[in-house]
Amino acid sequence: MWKWRRNKKQFPKDEQVQQNDSIDALIETLKRSKDFTTDHLTGPTTCVISYIKTMIEPKFLHQSILPALKSHHLKDLEDIKHEIPVDNIKITDELEEIRIRMMQGYVMIQMEEADKEVLLIPAVTVETRKVSVPEVEFSVVGPKEAFVESLDTNINLLRKRLTLPQLTIHELVIGKLTKTRVAVISIEGIVNEENLNTVIQRLNVIEYDQIIDSSFITQMIADNSNSPFPQFLDTERPDRVAEVLVEGKVAIVVDGSPHALTCPTTIVEFFSASDDYFLPWHLASAFRLIRLFAVIFSVLSTSLYVAVLTHHHEMVPEDMMPTIISSRADIPLPPILEVIVLELTIELLREAGARLPAKVGQTIGIVGGIVIGTAAVEAGLTSNVLLIITALAALASFTTPVYQIGNTIRLIRFPFLLGAQFWGLIGISLSMVFFIGHLIRLKSIGRPFFAPLYPLRFRDLKDAFIRLPFNKQSKRPLQTRPDDSTRFNAHRSNEKRDIDD
Repeated sequence: MWKWRRNKKQFPKDEQVQQNDSIDALIETLKRSKDFTTDHLTGPTTCVISYIKTMIEPKFLHQSILPALKSHHLKDLEDIKHEIPVDNIKITDELEEIRIRMMQGYVMIQMEEADKEVLLIPAVTVETRKVSVPEVEFSVVGPKEAFVESLDTNINLLRKRLTLPQLTIHELVIGKLTKTRVAVISIEGIVNEENLNTVIQRLNVIEYDQIIDSSFITQMIADNSNSPFPQFLDTERPDRVAEVLVEGKVAIVVDGSPHALTCPTTIVEFFSASDDYFLPWHLASAFRLIRLFAVIFSVLSTSLYVAVLTHHHEMVPEDMMPTIISSRADIPLPPILEVIVLELTIELLREAGARLPAKVGQTIGIVGGIVIGTAAVEAGLTSNVLLIITALAALASFTTPVYQIGNTIRLIRFPFLLGAQFWGLIGISLSMVFFIGHLIRLKSIGRPFFAPLYPLRFRDLKDAFIRLPFNKQSKRPLQTRPDDSTRFNAHRSNEKRDIDD
């Protein structure tokens, strides 16, 4: 009995949200909102005009639509359609399309109030911020444009960089309530059709009421939603999206989100910055290796500290032993608790700095770190050696150019700490084997995530841990399986260089 009442209460409510039985019911529903307007025109043209005034451009309504209706005798919707010089005007009697267009900012015209067939005129006004500089993926050199929340503006930023007719855009509408526009972008003739079809198929089967941001898409179509590693590259830079599209990848842009998703992706892409392609190859390679070393240090440094002091005292050099003994002489906590206290303190400072206004957040991070760190050492809760190691580990985690992988690094440090506490170096090794095994099994829209290390692909190593010169990268990455794998003819390029010399 309880189950029947629950279904009876919820099911009609869900249907009521989804659809209205007629145009009259739709208008009655819209009339409950103060921003919905219905006018009966009685001039030369007699008709009923309805619109949501907060979604339309008032100037367009009063300068283009109403003067045409008031100055001409128009007999039917076809006459009105030809009189108003606007693109995308449509005559339809499909209720669902009428509902969607009205909510997007279209003006609806009926010759009679009871008519089922209506004329829909686009009069959309879009409030969005202007294109600004990247805030998350800032670069010293290179372009200074970032995506905004408008889908059309973001596509314009990509088309400006890729002025070719093969740039193909598939637009989908996702979200039971939000009806969010999602664009799947690729370059025809380069992209692997299997990758493109996989992305579109996964987007089409999404069943959710709201899609607010591209991060919703990431969680819903990822190959392994339980993995802490991101399987889509999230970027705010249109130049980076244009670059991966040329490699044969697929981009996903969501209306209302200032970030784009690219796939398939690999683990090494999360450690390559946009600056790497704007600097000489030897400098870019050196900086990339520094980032990789910093990530390894951030993950393992505190774990090694716990493992050595708990299980492997003999590994400490004799010259360093007095320093460590003196720093821990008055510490009442074991190494694992000492590390966890400091790690949690840094995480608290980081979260507080991220949630506060920019100027206040910077002050909290600097002052809080100095004051709390100094006080913790003087109070005998932690050693100054560990404080230095933890601070360097936190600093090293900030070198990752992609925010999502930085969060992953912050998380996976704790399993390594637990392994170091229970089994020492063996525990660290087991944790490393576990994560490497997980990365080997992980996929991005069906493609290996751990490439080019597994499966080993020597050609893709040219732009992995180091970046070779552009004239050495005549082939596109094998990981995307592009239809056209050749970037340029390397032999002809070398011949031209020889002639110039």
